[in-house]
Amino acid sequence: MKKIIVTSTLLAMLGAAAPAAFAQAEHGVHHGSASAPAEAEAKLAEGTVKKIDKSAGKLTIVHGPLETLGMPAMTMVFRAADAAMLDQVKVGDKIRFAAESVGGALTVTALEAAP
Repeated sequence: MKKIIVTSTLLAMLGAAAPAAFAQAEHGVHHGSASAPAEAEAKLAEGTVKKIDKSAGKLTIVHGPLETLGMPAMTMVFRAADAAMLDQVKVGDKIRFAAESVGGALTVTALEAAP
């Protein structure tokens, strides 16, 4: 019986805190943030496409440091999150991209031509 009371009390406390946390999270959504686009852009790494393997859905990229993954500059093979990305580039293109570990595989999740 004590466990039920403790659990009920804990749930009541969490339930009371949830609206405040939700309101705080929503605050940024409603009002936006001038730094949000800058933060997203800062996460893009620069690189050059060295190889495209459409059958495997992979790109080989010579890239600068990948801050989001804590990796130094090097040449790496990445999966493309979307096969359409492989049609957007050709070997030798300078790109800006975001990479994440998706299911244990390094994956390009965003890709654009470098200015």
